Amino acid sequence: MTAASPSERGAEVGRRIGVGLMYGLWKPRVLGAWKVPATGPVILAVNHAHNVDGPMVMGVAPRPTHFLIKKEAFIGPLGTFLGAIGQVEVDRSTADRTAITRALSVLDEGGVLGIFPEGTRGGGDFASLRAGLAYFAVRSGAPIVPVAVLGSTNKRGRLIKALPPLRSRVDVVFGDPFPAGDGSGRRTRKALDEATVRIQERLTAHLENARRLTGH
Repeated sequence: MTAASPSERGAEVGRRIGVGLMYGLWKPRVLGAWKVPATGPVILAVNHAHNVDGPMVMGVAPRPTHFLIKKEAFIGPLGTFLGAIGQVEVDRSTADRTAITRALSVLDEGGVLGIFPEGTRGGGDFASLRAGLAYFAVRSGAPIVPVAVLGSTNKRGRLIKALPPLRSRVDVVFGDPFPAGDGSGRRTRKALDEATVRIQERLTAHLENARRLTGH
C-alpha cells in the first residue's frame, strides 16, 4: 500500500453505509456530536470494548472519519472495502511509517482521524494508553475529542460475543475538544509522556461522566 492520503470521499461513503447499518442493527443514541469541530483537523479518541465501536462512531460522527485499523482486518474483500472507504491500515507490531504518514496526511489536510488509544479491544476504560495518540496530537496540533461508546453488558441476545445484543441501545457520547500539548510545541519523549498522562486523565474523566449521563 502506498502512503497516499486516505480518500475523504471514501470516508463519507463509509459514514453513510455505517449510519444505515448501525441504526438497522442497534439503537444508537448520540450525545454531544455538536462538540466535534465543524472544520479543521480533529482526532476522535474512542474507547474500545466491542467490535462495533469503530463502525458505530464512523456512522454517527458528524464528519467523515478515517480510523487506524489493525492490518489483520485488511484481508480479502473486507480489506478492499476498508481501503475504499478511507480507513488506514496499521501494523501494530512495529513503528509503521506508512500508517503514520497516512494518518498525519489526514490531519494535515484538515480531516478527522479516529484512534483507539488503548491499541486493542479490551475493557474500554482507557486504563492503558499507547503513545500513538499523543504523538499524532502533538505533532499535528489537532484537538482531541474523547468519545465513549457504551453498550449493554447483558450477554443475553448476543449472536457474537464481541458485539452488543442486536437492537439494544448503544450510547455514543462525544466530549469537549482539548489540546494534548502544553503549549510549548515540544515533541520530545518526555513531552509525549506528559501529554499521554494529560490525555488519559481527560479521557477517563469523560468516560466516567458519560457513564453517569447514560446510566451504563
